[in-house]
Amino acid sequence: MSLRGTREVRDNCQLFRLTGLLDAFSEPTFRKVLSNKIDEGPKNIILDLSQIDFIDSSGLGALVQLAKQAQTASGSLQIVTNARVTQTVKLVRLEKFLSLQNTVETALDNVKSS
Repeated sequence: MSLRGTREVRDNCQLFRLTGLLDAFSEPTFRKVLSNKIDEGPKNIILDLSQIDFIDSSGLGALVQLAKQAQTASGSLQIVTNARVTQTVKLVRLEKFLSLQNTVETALDNVKSS
């Protein structure tokens, strides 16, 4: 099973709900699609990774690059996470850089208040 997802535009953000594996196999397509969507706008991105089964170092690298791209475009990247994703992010000490949220609603509130 690879990566699958949906995209929804809400107010001033794009919400992506993803399932499956964010790994070396799915990462190139994932990064290309999201990079194009950041360019198209809106620039605020919410990634719902709460249903992701696995993320590896290449997936983390893509998240870091997308966060930098969103910030450069005067937007933001919020990541709705689950225990597995949070543990992986904390293992490489990226929790301060990547904006991890517990729910989509919290991420939406953060976008609205910024």
